[in-house]
Amino acid sequence: MPDTETSTDTEAIRDTIRRLENERYAAVIKGDFDGFAALAHPELAYSHSLGDVDSLDSYCEKVECGFYVYHRIDHPVDKIIVAGDTALVLGEMHADITAGGVRKTLANRCLAVWVRGDGRWRLIAYQPTVLPETRR
Repeated sequence: MPDTETSTDTEAIRDTIRRLENERYAAVIKGDFDGFAALAHPELAYSHSLGDVDSLDSYCEKVECGFYVYHRIDHPVDKIIVAGDTALVLGEMHADITAGGVRKTLANRCLAVWVRGDGRWRLIAYQPTVLPETRR
């Protein structure tokens, strides 16, 4: 079957994904757990820079109870790759957070994976990698 998605379609998808990325980061800054959950796939795998992985429920519980408190997040996007009903967001995440009562500054390369199903895009995976000191 030939590929019927045009470059205009792909750009529209990229614009949608950029907007959704902004919405998800804004939701965690505001403590809007319902807003974040509405953007996430039920099978979300949310990895952290120290290697632990949360499900949608466990991540929302940790944010809601104050284990993770996000004070500031900058999330420049380098590239969005669209392949059918999957979009990969490559970029960085720089943040000031409190995790488990400890204030931290994060500087990560990251990959966010969005999938389209039932007519909407949802975040299904997030993977950060700590940037070396020389690249912060």
